[in-house]
Amino acid sequence: MKILLIGSGGREHALAWKMAKSPKCEKLYCAPGNGGMSEIAELVNIEADDINGLLEFAKSKKIGLTVVGPEVPLVAGIADAFQKEALKVFGPAKGLARLEGSKVFAKEMMKRLGVPTAGFSVFDNAEAALKHLEEKGAPIVVKADGLCGGKGVVVCKTVDEGKEAISAMMIGKVFGPAGNRIVMEECLTGEEASIIVISDGKNVIPLASSQDHKRVFDKDRGPNTGGMGAYSPAPVVTDALLKKVMETVIYPIVQDFARSGTPYKGVLYAGIMVTEKGPMVLEFNVRFGDPETQAILPRLKSDLVEVMERASDGRLGGYNLEWDRRPCVSVVMASGGYPDKYEKGIEIKGLDDVRAEKDVVVFHAGTKVGIRSTDTARTFLTNGGRVLNVTALGDDIEKAIDRCYEAVRMISFDRMHYRKDIGHRAIKNSNQ
Repeated sequence: MKILLIGSGGREHALAWKMAKSPKCEKLYCAPGNGGMSEIAELVNIEADDINGLLEFAKSKKIGLTVVGPEVPLVAGIADAFQKEALKVFGPAKGLARLEGSKVFAKEMMKRLGVPTAGFSVFDNAEAALKHLEEKGAPIVVKADGLCGGKGVVVCKTVDEGKEAISAMMIGKVFGPAGNRIVMEECLTGEEASIIVISDGKNVIPLASSQDHKRVFDKDRGPNTGGMGAYSPAPVVTDALLKKVMETVIYPIVQDFARSGTPYKGVLYAGIMVTEKGPMVLEFNVRFGDPETQAILPRLKSDLVEVMERASDGRLGGYNLEWDRRPCVSVVMASGGYPDKYEKGIEIKGLDDVRAEKDVVVFHAGTKVGIRSTDTARTFLTNGGRVLNVTALGDDIEKAIDRCYEAVRMISFDRMHYRKDIGHRAIKNSNQ
């Protein structure tokens, strides 16, 4: 069958890489894709938020399955538009995508269903928010209501930091309309983990656990980013913890949507804080995590296209996934200056050397194909903040980390930046 994958990041390259291996995949299109994806799929010059353009393309090419990578088109209602035209699409409808599109919607739904999460208050007025901050004090978490590319959450250790976050979001409009409303919630402490499941509206299959590293610098310092690396599995997610998350978080959400007549079909991602009181939800996403997907999919032995088809058709019941027992680590190589200002168009060197490495794969995130001026050779150039995801499997977590960083050191581009401690918590938890 012909498959259309929407998106252009590292997550989408990992999805494309895995789907291209499926015997069900006759032809793979990626819109708009990136430099690395051009090696395994035909790129289509349509942006991920151009729903009408994507719809017309899918109809003209007789696409059998459309897979939506990023959250923006899902929140805008791309799944509804495709379903209206009887086109199979993997991703939740617009009303369900509000779980990610509105933190207020998600928090209020969790409160209604008794899903464990931090206590919170909602504000659409900066003056009221600042008054609440003075009363509550710090630490406190300030979240923009809408989509902010993973950067709309500020953990404020002091009242002054809280004032700065509120002012930036609500007065300075640093995130545009996404900051018209904010959520202020208690600051949870513990260890974070990502629980990602696939739902067909009734049945739910969990993917392997993973853990992201949000902060830009080593030892979890600096501002939040879209993610600087991940590993799978996460030792903090024991069988008992996963069972509790499924029972107290995932099933209540999926079952509530089913009762309302709007079955949730697609990926549901719960960002969890493992606290002394048990697992509590930090946020929901309605798509695969990035960079968690890059660490999870190399471990998946099952046919990803088969799973997505079954989820779209409501046929996940009784289906099980097979996993490689080996851990996987993925390190993000970013442009200097990310998550703030950075340059584009810088040549990336060493990618050909990494290709020969066993159990190592490089997923492109912010790249484009270029032509070297000196010898007219085809090359890859930086084209985003997060540029590459260097990913490796190993017999244990330490070997996976070592293999991954050996590959990282083979790659270079001017002013590149990466964390040197991805997976450190896994080592700590494995040794306990």
